[in-house]
Amino acid sequence: MPTEELEQLLRLVHRKHITPPLTPVELALVGLQHRSEELMQSLRGLDEAGARAVLIAVLAERRS
Repeated sequence: MPTEELEQLLRLVHRKHITPPLTPVELALVGLQHRSEELMQSLRGLDEAGARAVLIAVLAERRS
């Protein structure tokens, strides 16, 4: 998944435009329906803190 889309998702979570636990419908509403399958594999069932932690960790790993 492109880094830009992960950053976009983190911004959406931070600004409360999307609220974990994520659903395919919520992802579609913010234009990320094409990434629904892979995002649901990683973030399904996580609350906001958990989803945010995963996104931050992945982005930090990519930047190191």
